[in-house]
Amino acid sequence: MSTATTSHHLSPAFPGRAPWGTAGKLRAWQQGALDKYVETQPRDFLAVATPGAGKTTFALTLASYLLHNHLVQQITVVAPTEHLKKQWAEAAARIGIRLDPAYSSGPLSRDYHGIVVTYAGVGVNPMLHRNRTEGRKTLVIMDEIHHAGDSKSWGEACFEAFEPATRRLALTGTPFRSDTNPIPFVTYDAGGDGIRKSVADYTYGYGHALADHVVRPVIFLSYSGNMRWRTKAGDEIEARLGEPMTKDAIAQAWRTALAPQGEWMPNVLRAADRRLTEVRKAIPDAGGLVIASDQTAARAYAKMIRELTGHKATLVLSDEAEASQRISDFSESDDRWMVAVRMVSEGVDVPRLAVGVYATSISTPLFFAQAVGRFVRARKRGETASVFLPSVPMLLGFANEMELQRDHVLDRPKRESEGLFDEEDALVAQANQAKDEPDGEQEGLSFEALESDAVFDRVLYNSMEFGMQAHPGSEEEEEYLGIPGLLEPDQVQMLLQKRQHRQIQRSKGKPAEEADLLELPADKRPVVTHQELRELRKELNGLVGAWHHRTGQPHGTIHNELRRVCGGPLTAQATAGQLKARIAKIQEWAVRPS
Repeated sequence: MSTATTSHHLSPAFPGRAPWGTAGKLRAWQQGALDKYVETQPRDFLAVATPGAGKTTFALTLASYLLHNHLVQQITVVAPTEHLKKQWAEAAARIGIRLDPAYSSGPLSRDYHGIVVTYAGVGVNPMLHRNRTEGRKTLVIMDEIHHAGDSKSWGEACFEAFEPATRRLALTGTPFRSDTNPIPFVTYDAGGDGIRKSVADYTYGYGHALADHVVRPVIFLSYSGNMRWRTKAGDEIEARLGEPMTKDAIAQAWRTALAPQGEWMPNVLRAADRRLTEVRKAIPDAGGLVIASDQTAARAYAKMIRELTGHKATLVLSDEAEASQRISDFSESDDRWMVAVRMVSEGVDVPRLAVGVYATSISTPLFFAQAVGRFVRARKRGETASVFLPSVPMLLGFANEMELQRDHVLDRPKRESEGLFDEEDALVAQANQAKDEPDGEQEGLSFEALESDAVFDRVLYNSMEFGMQAHPGSEEEEEYLGIPGLLEPDQVQMLLQKRQHRQIQRSKGKPAEEADLLELPADKRPVVTHQELRELRKELNGLVGAWHHRTGQPHGTIHNELRRVCGGPLTAQATAGQLKARIAKIQEWAVRPS
């Protein structure tokens, strides 16, 4: 059967995961993007839509239109990972577009309308794909196109392979990168400041999707706790996760929390499973996903889940055929938990995922947005997503900025300490490697995790913060874990406000020795930035210098006396509150009679 004949029967309104009450028609944003494309008939089109909004549905509807109108004769889809190749082929097959996800070389069977390949696959043999593209009028769909900038070779290969394409459709939920590698076939315009930023042809952000009930609102539950680790020099450091400290100390405290041998992960996994149980009262097949940093940790977390819950977790270690089948099996089951490593979670379409644990030390906005995107796909009105994360200032900032739209900036000056690629670079390449051993990330760490515990810290929702600190397993923690899984967004906010008020009143009514972890409500606890902490240290050191000139005492003696009087660790490890107390004390010394 010819392409034209087959495509004639394709519906121009493939519904995919249409929201309630709209079966048989496109979502408003999908129709709007399609209308703009049909009106302008561009060769290149960049559609930016938040994870979970339905980019695949839009792309396949557009492909159906182009095939039906003989504007293209074949399709090439480029996806980030092997699993997504299979996912694209299955989605296309549902509307009669047949794509070969196993294509490697040579002529394509006439049974297919096109192929699905990975960016890595294009990088291996760009001329193969250029020859195919030149042979027939081709639509190239580049899924999550920001990955085409992951390495210079991938970007160059995509440009070489698809420069002759008749039409190119670029899709992404996160059109920003931390580096300045240009993304092929993306338009960059210079603003008034001369800085070039990516320009999308159609944008549908998380805020719009949330207002349209296309995606779920996200409740972030953050956990703090005391961490103890040994540095490479042999020093033992203790710090509380979430308190202001140096960048290196934050990174080491964070990784200490994620270390399987501590108590932080078991307590957080127990809380997440309790949350999943609550959500499953309203969404019986709701599932949970733990995103781990490496394969060793993933195995340990899966074992923990089995011991804590009595249920086996699906373990996905790499992006190979077996892993892809495990993801598919989990998606179709009603099993509770899946544990995956890094980017194997990106683009993975398991709509029943409703609870997540961000158990990775990756700290880029790109990765965070993609990770959270695994939980926001709405199937039923009133569903909410719950994501557990460490109380790390950077992550809390990302959580509070979910609705911000970002563009890819080309002309950002590089920092001296910055390498050729940032943290998210090469993650997809690693996901495509068929390996089943630890990836060695931990080998270069300059510390050893010794001890950790967990403390419920706060809830972040709709750019607001709720709650006071509470012990794991306490009635206070249970108040937040037990929020119903099926609520309208305004009901979630109202309920969180009531829970916080009740928690404050209950704490006030307890004797001091019986009270839980008394602290200001979350919205009264600003996260101190590295810059603010640096300014406090600078102010303290300036006052110490002035006191040295006045008294002749050595700087170290003055610092030690301040520590003796005010308490706390060395200045480098001191919190903002401790630094302010020392500043106030030395100012008090300065004004007292000599």
